[in-house]
Amino acid sequence: MKKYKQKGKKAAKKRFSLTGTGKVRRRKSGLRHLLEHRSSKNKRPKRSSQLLSSADIEKVQALIPGVRK
Repeated sequence: MKKYKQKGKKAAKKRFSLTGTGKVRRRKSGLRHLLEHRSSKNKRPKRSSQLLSSADIEKVQALIPGVRK
C-alpha cells in the first residue's frame, strides 16, 4: 500500500528554519539592497535571526509540515 507524504511550500522552507526545541526562526528584513545610505548602527541588528511570533507560527504550520506549537 502506498503511503503519501504531505507536501510543503518550497518558498517557506527556504525562508524559515526550525530550532532544536521546535521554534521557528526567520531572517530580519531590510538587508538586501539600498544599504549604502543606511548607518552601520541600523544594519547591525538586522544580521541576526529572530524567532517567529506565536501568531505567525499558526500561518507557517500550514506551509511547512512538521512545525508544531
